[in-house]
Amino acid sequence: MSLVIVKGLSLSYGARALFDNASFTIGSQDRIGLVGANGTGKSTLLKVLTGLIKPDAGELVFRRKARLGYLPQDLAGAGEGTVLDNVMRAVPGRDGLEDKLHLTEAALAEAREEAEQLELAQSLADLHEELDHFDAHYGTHRAEAILLGLGFQPHTVNSQLSTFSGGWRMRAALAGLLLQDPDLLLLDEPTNHLDLPTLTWLDGFLRRNNKARVLICHDRAFLDRQVNRIVSLEIEGIKSWPGNYEAYQKARAVEAEQLMNASVKQELQKEHLKRFIERFRYKASKARQVQSRIKVLEKMSSVQTLEERDVVSFRFPEVPSSGREVATFKGIDKSFGSNVVYRGLDATLLREQRVAVVGLNGAGKTTLLKLLSGELKPDAGTVSLGHGVVPGYYAQHHADTLDASSTILDEIWSLAPDKAQSWVRSVLGSFLFSGDDVEKKIGVLSGGEKARVALARLLVKPANLLVMDEPTNHLDLDSSEALIDALEGYGGTLIFVTHNRSFLDRLATHVWDVRDRTVVPFPGNLAEYLEHLELETAEKSGLSGPAGSARAVEKKKDKKREEAEARQAKSARTSPLKKEIATLELRISTLEKEQAAREAQLVDPEFAKDFARARPVMDAHKDAAEELDAALARWEAAQKELEALA
Repeated sequence: MSLVIVKGLSLSYGARALFDNASFTIGSQDRIGLVGANGTGKSTLLKVLTGLIKPDAGELVFRRKARLGYLPQDLAGAGEGTVLDNVMRAVPGRDGLEDKLHLTEAALAEAREEAEQLELAQSLADLHEELDHFDAHYGTHRAEAILLGLGFQPHTVNSQLSTFSGGWRMRAALAGLLLQDPDLLLLDEPTNHLDLPTLTWLDGFLRRNNKARVLICHDRAFLDRQVNRIVSLEIEGIKSWPGNYEAYQKARAVEAEQLMNASVKQELQKEHLKRFIERFRYKASKARQVQSRIKVLEKMSSVQTLEERDVVSFRFPEVPSSGREVATFKGIDKSFGSNVVYRGLDATLLREQRVAVVGLNGAGKTTLLKLLSGELKPDAGTVSLGHGVVPGYYAQHHADTLDASSTILDEIWSLAPDKAQSWVRSVLGSFLFSGDDVEKKIGVLSGGEKARVALARLLVKPANLLVMDEPTNHLDLDSSEALIDALEGYGGTLIFVTHNRSFLDRLATHVWDVRDRTVVPFPGNLAEYLEHLELETAEKSGLSGPAGSARAVEKKKDKKREEAEARQAKSARTSPLKKEIATLELRISTLEKEQAAREAQLVDPEFAKDFARARPVMDAHKDAAEELDAALARWEAAQKELEALA
């Protein structure tokens, strides 16, 4: 049964049409992932469903008494009262029930007729039962359980909501929605303000809920686990696909291939008809067949192939190697007023490590990155960069690091003034800024556009240490995936904070857990670290391991440690080979281009006659051919060595 039916939806802003006669439905158990590039109208569509935006045309039909809950990307302000009060107020109806209860009790006290007393007593019993049912589903205990799941501490749920940061107020708003348990939940980037433990809790909570939802999320792993249907905002309009995002990508690729094949087949058919018409146009004996084919040709409508949107596509340039110790924290103290974030922190970041900084919100993850980038100074201790380290910093609030009065072109060109404008424009083109777009002022850009400008800055000024704080915030799903792909091929050292599980799973080789005012390092990826924490918890609670003893737990920990150390040793052997292969490929490409240029000169008869000019080119061609052969032989040998190690 349909929960929402959307018919003929149209909405334009000036000359730009976001939706044009779009229609779709939302079923009572549809868990929809809403996808599309930045600016295609995902957030706008959620606002249309909630009634916050009125469409130019179309009709929205909701099932009778259907309840909607909506979480926007940004909240207008903080509600009055405590955190718990605000969450409880999110569910309407309790005050009305209590008022009815009090009125019925008063009427029963004044009633004198037995029949009236019996009727009021039954009404009172029904109201008590209704109130008990309400408390069981929407009561204080359930509200507190949701708040604790979202990271609030027991002593904070009765604190004034206005004293919390925007991220925590967003969590309180989310708690209110989860307590409501609406028939349709509309969530616009709900993971943006969540740390890893809270994200894991929300993931489980939503997966246990079978109500309908529409989810916008740039974390592919989270999205894939949460949805059973994709609604995509394509150039040709709104389309629907069964399954998760991975299934959508495969189905979209199949559709594109089928349409392309149909288009090619149709063009061949048209050419065949045209040739027949031209060949027999003036033959009376073929007049009927010619006219028949002309009519067929006129009736044939072209197969429309899929027009794909441009997506962000880039890779990080090769970077110079740094010393083994990339960055060192020694005896770091850092406080903000009475809030002590770090006390005696010691940590070392090594070359080519990819470190995920994890921990609860407020533990000091962003502070750690700001200390490393030099944006913050420690109260005590030193943060030092190693030999040959060139840092690049991507701030969580990257908009604050950009000059709002500057154009996109000037902002990027200022970092590489020795480069030609055409080169800078080509870099910006890979981030979807082309033509007159590069003349836009930074101040008028959307959050996603500013994020792409901040990423472009990292490319024009290559760094062998990237410090990235929530780099996928404000990026659409395609752009987030493109960034992960690019970082997988990055040759430097990476340290990052992110709530994006896909980013964590694909990139982290080490984990730094910020807790107890210091950093606890772990030599392994996120999945291994989470398993390590489970074993640690089991050991502390006195639970027996799989073999029925604490020793089994310890053995499993030892095995994981050995596996992590083996991976590190393997990486130490393969990394130099990978670098050598990349260097060889670059040299081979350069030599081949130079050889092609020389060969073009040498085949010119006029040039070849001038022996004085041709001789140096011939000698250079011979030397380069020898070098090219040697480089190709070494490249093949290095590839075999790498395959053997793998």
